[in-house]
Amino acid sequence: MIAYAGPNLPHDLFDATGRNAGPLTWNIDRAMPAADRWLESKFAPWTRSVVQDWADGALDHLEAVVFTRADDSAQRLYYYLCELRRAGSIKGPEPLMLDIAKIARNSSVARGEAALRKLGERLGVDAVALSAAIAQGNTARQEATPHEPATAPVCLIAGSPLPDDRMHTMIANAGWSATGRTLADEWADRGPEVDETGDPFTALARQLHARHLDTRGFYDRSAALAEQARSIGAKAAVLWLIEEDDTTVWHLPAMRAVLEGMGLPVLVATRRDWSCCDGIDTEIAAFLQGVSA
Repeated sequence: MIAYAGPNLPHDLFDATGRNAGPLTWNIDRAMPAADRWLESKFAPWTRSVVQDWADGALDHLEAVVFTRADDSAQRLYYYLCELRRAGSIKGPEPLMLDIAKIARNSSVARGEAALRKLGERLGVDAVALSAAIAQGNTARQEATPHEPATAPVCLIAGSPLPDDRMHTMIANAGWSATGRTLADEWADRGPEVDETGDPFTALARQLHARHLDTRGFYDRSAALAEQARSIGAKAAVLWLIEEDDTTVWHLPAMRAVLEGMGLPVLVATRRDWSCCDGIDTEIAAFLQGVSA
């Protein structure tokens, strides 16, 4: 079985293997002595859980785990795991890297295509199998259930991906409806339909390159955030960034400015605990109560 870690990955190619175990999971509400021994404090919290699971043998049933170059934490973790396996400190599945580039130029698309072909060869996926998986994936994309309209005013959560829906619950307890992507949402996002004409590896490379679901891409994050806020009819926003976030935080001033320019009240919460056990529930309740007053 094959698993994966990170956003902006080729789900159709994974499906084509017939051995797709889905994304790695995490549990941050526990002791992680192996991660504490091997990882620096600024690693994203989910990586610590993955390292602990790897060391504990919880991933021994997997043949390989594919990491993405599109996420800083995922690519750094890949190198650490490779070295730990080489040194004999851990066993478990083989770490693999999908080495795609995100600069808006044809050479980046070509690099992504070459990386997909290499990964396909390693996982035993040829063009015929990938074409069939893309067709099935496109059908699933077309049949995806749309979100139900909110029955309460919407608060947008943006910034660092959330560990789960615990912040949504905090906002719901304040009488609001929350919209914000969890890390699992980011990793499970298959993206738009893939072109079914021509070479499937080329088409999948173009789809991955065009997507903006990563920390290394070159696109206007504040404009994308404004469009998201408009599309969901947001009435308030929480810009929440964890202590370990060293990418999105650089865009925080522009993100805040664009939301406030739309007339939205904004709660800015930076350097926060990913487990949300640092009083953010009280801050959100007070913020939304003030907005509603």
